Amino acid sequence: MSIEVKVPQLPESVADATLVSWHKREGDAVGRDENLVDIETDKVVLEVPAPAAGRIAKVLVADGSTVTSGQVIAILEEGASAATGAAPSPVAAPAAVKAAAEDRLSPAVRRLVEEHHLDPAAIAGSGRDGRLTKEDVLKHLEQGGAKPPKAAAPAAAAKPATPSAPVARGAREERRVPMTRLRARIAERMMEAQSSTAMLTSFNEVDMGAVMALRAKYKDKFEKDHGVKLGFMSFFVKAACDALRKYPVVNASTEGNDVVYHDFCDVGVAVATPKGLMVPVLRDADQMSLAEIEKAIAGYASKARDGTIGLEDITGGTFTITNGGVFGSLFSTPILNIPQSAILGMHAIKDRPMAVGGSVEVRPMMYIALTYDHRIVDGREAVLTLVAIKEALEDPARLLLQI
Repeated sequence: MSIEVKVPQLPESVADATLVSWHKREGDAVGRDENLVDIETDKVVLEVPAPAAGRIAKVLVADGSTVTSGQVIAILEEGASAATGAAPSPVAAPAAVKAAAEDRLSPAVRRLVEEHHLDPAAIAGSGRDGRLTKEDVLKHLEQGGAKPPKAAAPAAAAKPATPSAPVARGAREERRVPMTRLRARIAERMMEAQSSTAMLTSFNEVDMGAVMALRAKYKDKFEKDHGVKLGFMSFFVKAACDALRKYPVVNASTEGNDVVYHDFCDVGVAVATPKGLMVPVLRDADQMSLAEIEKAIAGYASKARDGTIGLEDITGGTFTITNGGVFGSLFSTPILNIPQSAILGMHAIKDRPMAVGGSVEVRPMMYIALTYDHRIVDGREAVLTLVAIKEALEDPARLLLQI
């Protein structure tokens, strides 16, 4: 029985997508739910699973082609065996196992495996159904996993250079690579934010001593009880939600000439991935506990880096937090995630001498930045939002008492 393999339904905001690469060729046998092909939209990379076990009878769309929702891209013969007539020999079995393992890899993991010349079947997977994650591959490399083979020495050694011979210099090569859809979309949104909003950034600084002391005291028990580490981001999410309740215009968005106020806090947390920046959204973050926030962030970050994050995970959002501090950024002006009216930027924590109670003390300080759309947010609300976040972080009891 012939089955059509189709492009998954794309969201209304996505007109088309790019077929990045086939992982199966005509005549190849496939198992049900095996990933056949990667399709990249301007937001995420989608995997297209086999609808049934069988054989790829016909590939209708080549790598790099533009595709649309529901388009037929291949024909699958259900229940058919691979094109090869002979049974696989014992020698060929390991190669077949390796190929099957590679078909289950996400785009990010596959890139790592290929770059480092690794055998995915030799790496233990910690993901769903034993799938490899990016962290699994990185851990394998840290533990002395295979490295790229060195180039073989030339058959005939070159003659020693004479004093008059020119000195060989490094290659000055250039490569021209088209932007991926995701990168092009990120660039488009950044330019749109610059040209369509009146962005202004206000700054403040936070003494992180109280939060750091709280983490140091309870981090082990927190991880034991909840199965996730206690990070800084959950404190910032809670502090931001508390401030947004006090100054709702900072949690608003623009729609034409209207300002849309939200009675909920769907906070997006920017995550850097191999393909570019993604912003998974914590729905009703103001109703979540610190543990629920940390678990959600960890889950989204893993999915984003593995390329398995869904469109529903990154759409919407009323406010965004980005943490350049994890890369060492000391000071920056984040760009709005339109149509949202504000974005909070976290930065690196640095020990600095501060005046405290008439004396000088060395304190762990962080600069924080709030970029806002000055068309609808006045400086007063922006500054007071930052002050509210600062006060909540410097006295975490405020978050529990909601004062």
